[in-house]
Amino acid sequence: MYKISKIPKILVVGDLMIDHYLWGSCERISPEAPVQVVDIKNETSALGGAGNVISNLVSLGASVDAASVIGDDENRNDLIDMLKKLGVGIDMLLFEKGRKTAKKSRIMASHQQIVRYDLESKNDISIESQEKLLKAVSGAILKYDLVLISDYAKGVLTDEFTSGVIKTAKENGKFTLIDPKGEDYSKYAGATLITPNKKEASIASGIKITDDKSLKTAGEKLKKELGLDFVIVTLSEDGMAIFHENMTKIPTIAREVYDVTGAGDTVLAALGIGLCAGFDIYKAALFATSAAAVVVAKLGSAAANIDEINRYENQKLKIECESKILSADELQKILEHKDKKAKIVFTNGCFDILHAGHVKYLQNAKNLGSLLIVGLNSDESVQRLKGGGRPINDCQDRAVVLSSLGFVDYVVIFEEDTPYQLIQKLKPDILAKGADYKGREVVGGDLVKEVVLIDFVENKSTTNIIKRIQNQ
Repeated sequence: MYKISKIPKILVVGDLMIDHYLWGSCERISPEAPVQVVDIKNETSALGGAGNVISNLVSLGASVDAASVIGDDENRNDLIDMLKKLGVGIDMLLFEKGRKTAKKSRIMASHQQIVRYDLESKNDISIESQEKLLKAVSGAILKYDLVLISDYAKGVLTDEFTSGVIKTAKENGKFTLIDPKGEDYSKYAGATLITPNKKEASIASGIKITDDKSLKTAGEKLKKELGLDFVIVTLSEDGMAIFHENMTKIPTIAREVYDVTGAGDTVLAALGIGLCAGFDIYKAALFATSAAAVVVAKLGSAAANIDEINRYENQKLKIECESKILSADELQKILEHKDKKAKIVFTNGCFDILHAGHVKYLQNAKNLGSLLIVGLNSDESVQRLKGGGRPINDCQDRAVVLSSLGFVDYVVIFEEDTPYQLIQKLKPDILAKGADYKGREVVGGDLVKEVVLIDFVENKSTTNIIKRIQNQ
């Protein structure tokens, strides 16, 4: 489970906006034109754009300051009030005459978006605003653990200003994480990390991403040409691709998606929090993937907190565990399509009360090949082998515990006293058994290429544990 012990201090630089929602229902078509008539019941507003990154950071426990330029208009007051309610520092919030504070209004009927209308300025902020804001950022940079740049292409993050922020952060040993926009990423050169989605990465690199090979080429090109430490390409339901020394893909667990609005903001915020917490890039990316999964299950621009992420992780672990427990027929079909070079290792046992001896034994078994299958005696089988009062834990409980071990790939329950028929069906390459079988015939040894005997950990056994409990 994830734990953030230190409160990170993070600066968010980017395009702030208001996400405005009009909620209602639709039961008729207008007599004036063929359009839906929405009866508005409720109205809400939330921080959008870089503001949604801020909301996610605050929800995850960070102390945040905002650096941006907004309009000198009525909407700015609403935006400032929302920032203040979250406890966000606004000393680096500048106002520019003639500029509109961005507000995106969405009309929602029965949780479906009917239409959106925007009030915003897209032109670059003035040279004066750029210089003033960069000076403010440079003067305060040392008090931050991290700088997040959220670019929505609304004019705040000009080429000169963005390059200036990255240079200032780098000179002072601060990471800069960027959610990029546009076709030309040259202004992000020298940053720590960028997080484009697959379409954005394809456009920016000039490489059409259609498979892992083209994805790898595009990601490596961006990383090299921009002089970045990392590139993370978000792949929607396929997870993320991390480019560091090599490309590593992190999958996600499918879940019901209500709204992908702001998922990229959540990824950026969670990556920042993870790196501030001392996670390496891979753990930070896993953390960000889980945070995004929480957010897409909500409606509208939303944020995730640590408790929600940990609940999601528990649910994911349960799904992953259950997916490892298969019938012999199901497993046989999977193995038919395995890589021909993969070595399949099989072992079996009762594993009634899992202990350190079991864990070490199974680790050693997995080290023998590519895939470890554990054949698990059914309750009736254990009873016949071990006598009355056994098993202590039923086979489903034992299977779940075994499947939670990262080095166990599959668990299959068998009813017979020996796993001979199961080995015959699955056709593993290696059969692993305990060293106590030395000099004895190993059931199924005639069906495999190799039998390997593994030493047990001394004085570790389920029988001894049960005796100690009985003697209490």
